[in-house]
Amino acid sequence: MNYILFDGEARDALLPFTYTRPVADIRIGILTIREKWERYLGYTTSTVTEEYLSDKYPMVELDENIMIHASYLPTAALVAMIQKLQPNQAIVDGDLPIAFYTIADQEVDFDTYEKIVYNEALLTVKHTWDIFSKNGEAIQQDFTMLTAGRESQPISSSNQVIAPEHIFIEPGASVECAILNASSGPIYIGKDAEIMEGSIIRGPLALCDHATLKLGAKIYGPTTVGPYSKVGGEVNNSVLFGYSNKGHDGFIGNTVIGEWCNLGADTNTSNLKNNYAPVRLWSYETEGFAKTGLQFCGLMMGDHSKCGINTMFNTGTVVGVNANIFGSGFPRNFVPSYSWGGSNGFTTYLTKKAFEVAKVVMARRKVAFTEQDEQILTHVFEATKEWRKSYE
Repeated sequence: MNYILFDGEARDALLPFTYTRPVADIRIGILTIREKWERYLGYTTSTVTEEYLSDKYPMVELDENIMIHASYLPTAALVAMIQKLQPNQAIVDGDLPIAFYTIADQEVDFDTYEKIVYNEALLTVKHTWDIFSKNGEAIQQDFTMLTAGRESQPISSSNQVIAPEHIFIEPGASVECAILNASSGPIYIGKDAEIMEGSIIRGPLALCDHATLKLGAKIYGPTTVGPYSKVGGEVNNSVLFGYSNKGHDGFIGNTVIGEWCNLGADTNTSNLKNNYAPVRLWSYETEGFAKTGLQFCGLMMGDHSKCGINTMFNTGTVVGVNANIFGSGFPRNFVPSYSWGGSNGFTTYLTKKAFEVAKVVMARRKVAFTEQDEQILTHVFEATKEWRKSYE
């Protein structure tokens, strides 16, 4: 069977992260949503997403296909139901299709479909803040799946360990002179990852392949440090997608950082308002601030954005793609994509300069900045002009 993951109605609510990727390629837990589905299904998947992303993330359609809503995370029970789907059948969550069977060149008419209601609990990613607020459960699910029937690499005796049965170390990883407390959730250490001396970790933690916790890092779970990312200082309940750095002292909490981001030394995020009121976040859908219902919510930063040393972010700040923030004081709590500046004001960060930086940053990790990347980021520049009207 051919499986296709589609963005669904939540795509705009997941901006700025979905400016540069389909919903399926958001990381929550240890794996991306796509990686979870492919492991459960035993097949590769393709994607229905925005047209400007489709060259990099193409859809592969065969005569018979099953479409899967990418905001839903897989479980064994859900996958078993999906694998039994027949033509003109759909699995639904209320009025929303979770998965449905299609035949090429035939129009989908849900009025004619037999609807199978899925009543069991599912994890969904339908808002940006879901990525960190549901990360603990996602780490546990991924940990159980990835470690089943396998044996961890031995934990060095130089470490102080609590609940070692909930710690899994992949081949090539290095962990020395650290404190690892997995009593409140699992600790997963990926291939060739490193935890440097003096680090203090309280799970759940997902330290993905080739990622690094620097000397004396203090990590409160549930936290995910994506592939090739480097983290130092203090981190609480945050997700870094991959290839991003928070290499020095400073605090981030209840925060999501995209790919290819860099936080300067002593960057700090507020994750709690002084009056303890629920946090509102900028919504690209309504062009206003949306209620999160959360008391703790920090920073949402899109791909390729950077901030200088001693940057301070207010509670519930949203930063778009390819923003460059620096200077004293608090920048506004919505920073549009391709903004250059800080609390004293912004100008437009031109694509030529932004792409020059991206090429250098990616080359350091031996990743090419492709023509597809340039086309996607150029589209984002044009699509976000309205937010920069005040200084363009």
